[in-house]
Amino acid sequence: MTDTVNRTPGADWLRCFRPAPGSRVSLVCFPHAGGAASAFRTWPRRLGDGIELYAVQYPGRQDRSGEPHIDDMEVMADAVAAALRPLLDRPLALLGHSMGAAIAYEVAQRLAAEPVATCAHLFVSGHPAPDMQRPGTLHESSDTGLIEDVRRLGGIAPEALDNPTLRELFLPTLRADYRLIERYAPSPRTPLRTPVTVLCGADDPEMTHAEALAWSRTTSGAFAVRTFPGGHFYLADQEARVVDAVTGTLDDVTGRDTAPLHGGRGLAR
Repeated sequence: MTDTVNRTPGADWLRCFRPAPGSRVSLVCFPHAGGAASAFRTWPRRLGDGIELYAVQYPGRQDRSGEPHIDDMEVMADAVAAALRPLLDRPLALLGHSMGAAIAYEVAQRLAAEPVATCAHLFVSGHPAPDMQRPGTLHESSDTGLIEDVRRLGGIAPEALDNPTLRELFLPTLRADYRLIERYAPSPRTPLRTPVTVLCGADDPEMTHAEALAWSRTTSGAFAVRTFPGGHFYLADQEARVVDAVTGTLDDVTGRDTAPLHGGRGLAR
């Protein structure tokens, strides 16, 4: 299958690698700190025709490298929520990994205030619940400090970390993203009605089981935790299993008539 990139709607912010105009739900994916929309480029090949995937392209990277980075959560979430408005003619599901999980949650809160929005599901991965947000100061550290933290977590090939030319290209993006997430100070919010599923790497040092369970406080709808083998970047190694889990959940949530799920709470492991 040949990848295509559709830059509308939300042309600046959203990338659609395989348009599916007859789909019943749009899945919007939010990359990790230092990441880009291409992190989800292979996912559409595993999705059925009923799900159309959009990946968020933050400023300052890849085809937006000439734009200034955004290092403030409020500004970022407002901009993404505005970019999603053209997609509100069908249910949306949001999925974010690491920093992207926090952004996806903030966008879900904004969509909850839209009179016509239907957020069918929120998937959060590799990041503590908002009320257990971990502050940090790595964004103020040396380049060496940032690189060592990336080595600890994985996600960037060691040869790229060791290449001075490549480091010069990605370090400004990485520092801006760390600044955004480390300064993120979420305020108490009314729980969403949107069902929430937490996706976890069993050996992820960035989110404990207690921090995963705490996401239950962000919703009055259904709640589940799904755990996969691996560390912080388990999504890459377990892509097929993760996409299958997401697809299965969206099949249950949206069905064939696009009706969003409302119901009791549960916990799956």
